[in-house]
Amino acid sequence: MNKYQSFFKKHWSTLALGAVALLLSLAALYELGGGREALEAAKTLAASGEVTNWGLSFQQEGQPPVANATAEYLAGFDSVYRMETEEKVLYLTFDAGFENGSTEKILDALKKHNVKAVFFLVGNYFETQPDLVRRMVEEGHTVGNHTYSHPDMSAIGDEASFRAELEKNEALYQEITGTAMPKLYRPPQGKFCESNLKMAQKLGYKTVFWSLAYVDWYENDQPTPQQAYDKLLPRVHPGAVVLLHSTSQTNGEILDELLGKWEDLGYRFGDLEKDLQ
Repeated sequence: MNKYQSFFKKHWSTLALGAVALLLSLAALYELGGGREALEAAKTLAASGEVTNWGLSFQQEGQPPVANATAEYLAGFDSVYRMETEEKVLYLTFDAGFENGSTEKILDALKKHNVKAVFFLVGNYFETQPDLVRRMVEEGHTVGNHTYSHPDMSAIGDEASFRAELEKNEALYQEITGTAMPKLYRPPQGKFCESNLKMAQKLGYKTVFWSLAYVDWYENDQPTPQQAYDKLLPRVHPGAVVLLHSTSQTNGEILDELLGKWEDLGYRFGDLEKDLQ
């Protein structure tokens, strides 16, 4: 192996991600010039690559963002990032890797507004917060699978290891609730590859990405309420799958008011598990 072959082998993942980013940047320029076919081709190529980091580009207020995989491509693997509708309906989802005291406030706000959300939980949450898991289910929310140990799933190439990350949570959910776990899955950090989508589909899962989120996951660097509103209100759009983190103190403080603001904009809240059936 010569020095050039060695370099490419060592840095292949970084180079591949850089190529994807370049393709998407070029595609966005084509989009602005009307070249939609080029955009669609670039997004499909990016998604079918070995590793993809989920990404969104918001180009017009009140309209769905451009994602780095098309809805049509994802649908081939029972995957979604937004619901295809012109109706003003939102789907709330929360990712949770641990509990820090904000979830009860979030559940209270959801109950007040009669909103059914999906909570994507990791193994630690099931093991340490069974009472909150039961409350989620009893109040009509869906508990989805965010993997047992929150790894980079795109780095898992064998089906047995992939299956184990999901089945461990299934067993914990069954133990806590006495029922089978819903078949909704969210890849940690939005990292995925085509083989992952195929494996999740084979296991009967629907992979759920998102079309609206903001930086709310740094526990010691929380956004202000106004910073949250500045991201979550102008970018709202029909069929949005909203990703929030239940570890966010800001989310716990503003959710009641945020839901009211979305309602004032004419939105209602859908049941994602039900509407994906």
